[in-house]
Order: sequence, then structure tokens, then C-alpha cells
Amino acid sequence: MDRVVKFKRQVVGKNGSKYEEMEGEEFPSEDAQSPSNQVEISNGSDSNSPSKSASFEKTTGVVEQLAEDTYTVEEAVDAIGFGSFQIKLSLLTGLAWMADAMEMMILSILSPALHCSWRLTEFERALITVVVFCGMMLSSWFWGKVCDKYGRKVELIFCSVVTFYFGLLSAASPNFVWMLLLRGLVGFGIGGAPQSVTLYAEFLPSATRAKCVVAIEVFWVIGTCFEVLLAYFVMPILGWRWLLAFSACPLLIFSVCCAWLPESARFLIASGRPDKAVAVLERIAASNNKPMPLGRIVEAKQGSKRGRVADLFIPETRNTTFLLWFIWFATAFSYYGLVLMTTELFEYSDGCHGGDLSPAMDKASANCYLNCRLLNRKDYMDLLWTTLAEGPGLVLTFLIIDRIGRKKTMALEFALFSFFTFLLFICTSRNWLTAFIFVARAFVSGAFQAVYVYTPEVYPTTLRAIGLGTCSGFARAGAIITPFVAQVLLRKSVNSTVAIYGSICLLASVACMLLPIETKGRKLKDHH
Repeated sequence: MDRVVKFKRQVVGKNGSKYEEMEGEEFPSEDAQSPSNQVEISNGSDSNSPSKSASFEKTTGVVEQLAEDTYTVEEAVDAIGFGSFQIKLSLLTGLAWMADAMEMMILSILSPALHCSWRLTEFERALITVVVFCGMMLSSWFWGKVCDKYGRKVELIFCSVVTFYFGLLSAASPNFVWMLLLRGLVGFGIGGAPQSVTLYAEFLPSATRAKCVVAIEVFWVIGTCFEVLLAYFVMPILGWRWLLAFSACPLLIFSVCCAWLPESARFLIASGRPDKAVAVLERIAASNNKPMPLGRIVEAKQGSKRGRVADLFIPETRNTTFLLWFIWFATAFSYYGLVLMTTELFEYSDGCHGGDLSPAMDKASANCYLNCRLLNRKDYMDLLWTTLAEGPGLVLTFLIIDRIGRKKTMALEFALFSFFTFLLFICTSRNWLTAFIFVARAFVSGAFQAVYVYTPEVYPTTLRAIGLGTCSGFARAGAIITPFVAQVLLRKSVNSTVAIYGSICLLASVACMLLPIETKGRKLKDHH
């Protein structure tokens, strides 16, 4: 027979694991060796014998069937499994997530410092936060196009360099206008950061994908805590410019480390480069010391056409969509609001909410934007404690989300966030204020994670991307609005600010219970 089946085997040599082609023989099984099943092939007229011809066609059919075995990228990743490659990738993805968390956390630390340096009004301080989220919202489409054309690896390097470059330049901002422009461009770069988690998920086996993606959120907590510790040591001695410069450095480290990062195998297949996709998968298999699947790699078939925005409003998903839009808005509005409000309360000197009103300063003058107070090391330590609360919040969510369900987990955590936020009505000491914020932040960060788990589960495959995209848009809208409450309104009335955050999440708790579908134990749907 001219046609020969080829297999791949792993060969371990001095230079590490490599793959070589191995030619298969003519399948000398026991049945094939028996007289009744042997096939004799010659160039003579005997080959025209009906019985021999039928036997030849049958054998050739078996060979062709084996030769045409195929597999997809996901099937290959599942076959290779979780190993040392995924551990290294987890650390690299975690570094990207940590670096972006630092750039977000610095917003709350930067505000009091710029207030004193440039005598900014509350509205101007809020704008510095707003432009970052506007940059993120405006850049989502751009980074998506870069991914589609050049691949996820190129996009990640590009967005990291952009964020690093403009983050470093913002440290040299000569005035408020330049700070707005440069921080807006930092937000533009951060808008491409979620692609790191997308690429990470593509290299994870389906059995461990959900747990790993949730666990990577721990690096966000590490990044926020590290930023506060950095501020603790840098701000009192070197000031805010050096803090901005140091905070941009992890992004440069990530950009350099991306040289190790492979391109998405899915992207390579979709762009017509299957040989390079196979090379990426072989590299993963060699790193994990696992064999490659046999056969030829193919692109996964699309089950059905993509969903449209209009499909979110069909009767089966309409109520879910409206409720989720509000829940995502409330989650981002409250989470980022509490982060910003914490440093504002520490700086706020009304003698009631964490700050001491000096005898020579009445309440009216304390609220004047010309008066400022830089955060001291005690403030940074209290801020660190409230930031550490996100860890217990994530752990609590992991423990209860599969026990009581997604809807009840979100509703419970929103309700408890509202309860501890309402406790800020009490005129109390700094220690109690820090404790209330600690617990509230634990619950709102846990709710944020639960919302991330629920949303992809409730939408079918055809609507999952568009559903998540629109929900993310509402979350960013909440993040854009919240500085005007946490930084502007708070200076007029702390109680009004507390009432807004507590009430919004109380309504979100009700909205969670009104969701028509509980996704606990529910199989993912492919079609709507």
C-alpha cells in the first residue's frame, strides 16, 4: 500500500522532549495474520479478483479512517491536562492582574495627595478617577480588534507597554490637565488587560478551568495590598510622583516576561496557521511531560450563529438581562465607591467619621477644598486592613456558592454589605469605622465574584459573549458615576453618601432573588 499512517511519539533526548513522526506498519493484528483475513497485493490480474479487491478496499478504508483522525484545540488541551505549563502561566497571568490592580488602587491613594499639591476641588479629584474608567470603556473595542488581527499575545504586550509608558509619564505631570490626559491613556491601556485571563482560560483543561479562573482573582487582592504597602513606605518620604513611577514597574516586568508566553492556539487555527498551533500544543505537552493526541488538528465547528443584542430581549432572557444590568451596575458602583470613600473618610476631618476636628477649625472650614490633610502611616495601615478584607470575601463566596446557590449567595452578600454600610451612620471611632468598612468590603468583593460566576452560566453559548459584554458596559458606567458620590457628595453630606450606597445594594439584593434562573448544578446551554 502506498498510504502509510503516521503517529507521533515523544522522544526524550539531551535537548529535552521533542516529537517525531513514526510510520505505522500495515496493522499486523492477529486477525490480519490469519489466512482468512490476509490480503495479497500484486501487480497482476489477481488483484482484480472480487474477493481480494473487496478485502483491499476494506483494509484501505480502515487505514484512511485512522489516518483522518482529528482533534480540536480544546480536546488537545484536555488530553494534555494540567501541569507545569499551566502553573507558570498562572503566575504570569497573576502578575498582569496584580499590576492592573495596583493601577486601579492608586486612584484612591492619589486623590488626597493631589488635593494638597494642586488645591483641587472635589469635582476635579473625581474627574481623575472618571477618565480612567472612560479610557477603559472606550478602548474595549480597539483591543478586541487588535486581538482578532494580531493575536492575544501581541495585544497583551502592546496594552501593557501603553499602560506602563503613560503611567510612568503621569508621574511627571506638570498640572491637572496633563494628569487627566495621561491617566485617561492609562485607562485606555488597562482596557486590554482582561485578555490575559481570556488567554489563560484557553490553555486550561475544562475540568479545572472554572476553579483556576476564580483562583486567579487572588492576585488582584495581592496587587491592591501591595499598592497600599508601597504607599506606606514611599508617600511619606518621596511623595506621589515616585509612587506613580514605582507602581508602573510591574507592567514592564510583565511585558518582558511575555516573551515566554505562547500565542493562542485557537487564534492560530482561526487565522489558518495549524502548523504553528500544533507547535504550541507540542510545547505544552512537552512541558507537562504528556503525549500529544493522534491525528490532524482542526478548527472547532461553530454550533450556531452568534447572538445579537436584540436576542437578549427575547422572552426567555429579557427579565434576566434587565436584572443583571442593574446588578452589575450596583456591584461596580458600590465596590469602587467604597474603595474611594475609605480614603476620603480618613482624610475628612469632621470629628465623627475617622478624622479629628481640631479646636481651631469648625466644620465649615474643614469642608473647604483649600484645606487638606495628607494621609499618614496610620491611615495607610487602616487602608491595608480594609483592603485585606477582599481575601476573606472571596473565600466565603467559594464556600457557600455551591451550597446555597448563586442567587442566594449574591443576595446575602449584597444585603450584608448594605447592613455594614448603614452602620457608618453612627458617629464612632476610627477603629470601629475601619471594622465596618472591612466587613462591607469583604461582602461586596465576594458579591462581585459571585456575579462573575453566575452571568456566564445563565446565558447560552450563542448569547454568552454579548451578554457579558453588555453587563460589563453597565459595570463601567457604575464605576464612572461613583466618584461623584464618593468624592464630591461625601464632602457635602456623609450620611447621604452612605444612604445611596446602602440603598443601591439593598435593591441589588432584591434583584438577585428576582432572577428567574438558579444556575447551581445546571448544565450550560448552547442555544437560545
